[in-house]
Amino acid sequence: MNGAAKGAIVGGVFLALVGGAGYGVYALVGDSDGDGKGSAKGDTAAQSEKGSGPVTEKETAATAKAFLAAWAAGDARTAADLTNNAQAAQTAVGDYQTKAYVSKAVITPGTPNGTTVPFKVEAEITYEGTTNPLAYESQLTVVRGLTSGKPLVDWQASVLHPQLGQYETLRAGAPANPPVKAVDRNNEELTAEKYPSLRPILDELRETYGSKAGGKPGAELWIQSGDGSGPKRTLLTLVEGEPSTIKTYLDAKVQAAAEKAVARFPEASVVAIKPSNGHILAVANHRKDGYNAAMRGNRAPGSTMKIVTAAMLLDRGLVAADKPAECAKEVTWGRPFHNLKNFDLPAGTNFATSFARSCNTAFIKQIKPVNDDSALPKEATEVFGIELDWKTGIKTTDGKVPPATGAAAAAEYIGQGQITMNPMNVASITATARTGVFRQPLLVSPDLDGRTIATAQRRMKPSVQQQLVSMMKLTATSGTASEAMASVGGSDKGAKTGSAEVDGAGNPDSWFTGFSGDVAAAAMVEAGGHGGDTAGPIVAEVLNAG
Repeated sequence: MNGAAKGAIVGGVFLALVGGAGYGVYALVGDSDGDGKGSAKGDTAAQSEKGSGPVTEKETAATAKAFLAAWAAGDARTAADLTNNAQAAQTAVGDYQTKAYVSKAVITPGTPNGTTVPFKVEAEITYEGTTNPLAYESQLTVVRGLTSGKPLVDWQASVLHPQLGQYETLRAGAPANPPVKAVDRNNEELTAEKYPSLRPILDELRETYGSKAGGKPGAELWIQSGDGSGPKRTLLTLVEGEPSTIKTYLDAKVQAAAEKAVARFPEASVVAIKPSNGHILAVANHRKDGYNAAMRGNRAPGSTMKIVTAAMLLDRGLVAADKPAECAKEVTWGRPFHNLKNFDLPAGTNFATSFARSCNTAFIKQIKPVNDDSALPKEATEVFGIELDWKTGIKTTDGKVPPATGAAAAAEYIGQGQITMNPMNVASITATARTGVFRQPLLVSPDLDGRTIATAQRRMKPSVQQQLVSMMKLTATSGTASEAMASVGGSDKGAKTGSAEVDGAGNPDSWFTGFSGDVAAAAMVEAGGHGGDTAGPIVAEVLNAG
């Protein structure tokens, strides 16, 4: 078109194609002083006068219209000037055309809701002679400029595309890492469409192993982190590549159950592990932020930590499952500690029952006899493999049990204080208790990259393991986990509940871990309340699938 503008009425809107790129500007007919000729700058005059007070409906409509028209025209500077972050907006809108290769954009505003305006984008991406459609919906909000007083679009990366997070960008081209086809332990394909929780994990597997596994890259549109260090999230395949196959230890059946289970509660995560070899069978998250908290979270695990504490006390001969362990209403160690709803148990109650009822005071009373502030961290590392730099196949977060004294040490005995875990860590703790041997969790085989697998310094004493398993079984049949575990078939099952108080949260985090046969699982629901109420049903559902 030799740089000339060419207009046409299409479907009730005016289209002006500008320049050789064929970038489209769409505005509603009759919105430009009645002449039907929309312009990228048509309504910037509406923002010229300083205002005050709430943004009006008229200001919202005019600002949104002008911004969307400028964006669709590829006029990054004009679009940016209509936002409250001109520098970021100009770069993003400019890159939309030059780095995401969007050759055409049809942007249709919807009905405003107060100062929020939804809109639909119908775009085309042209890369090396191939054109692909891209359609999605997003929204913008109009606010009053703090210094200018003008109505401005509140700039967020998600305005450009709803899946963009802060500092993330859209990019298109030939990715450095070829696509991969991930399959489960039975060679069933695992896709993000079928198993949404796996999306970040599949992206990371591609980032880590794609270039090593022999595939050939095609061309894609993807979301890239601000510094480019994180895994790319593919939005659209432009040219098909040749994927290589990555075999994982996941089990599609267990994964499907985990996806369904976490969907019942907000901010929920679960991991299932095979105790006999450490293979990860399922990873699922149901979170607003899309974060893989199941493997990368770091929150206090509450009374699920009592599995480790009990092992340490049994290991030192300070308690025995069938010997009395006083469960008072309250005990003081640096500060007062009490049980849930201040319950206590009759004199002569054995340690197994105190464990099954999750009696805090029965554990904290043992600090003085232990007389070693490093005892719990040592047990966690030497027997359960905590803090040994697990290399699962993707980036994960290790659990932490730092040395502590006084009240902080007492809090750690019951899974509070400075201890942090995620469901993968706790599932591994249960797996270790189940077999007496720590086997580092694995998502993919170490043969793929020759990475070193963590090994614990010592195995659990057989007598300790037997008592620990018997106490977890008691907890599952007549203790705090009995209601949640009632649906899990068979007698070879054990569990432990946990509730972890978090500063500023109205409800404690809900934790639950359990085993059935050769499957161990742990779940966490942020602000979910008692461990058996929300995290418990998640674990039970996953165990039944295994």
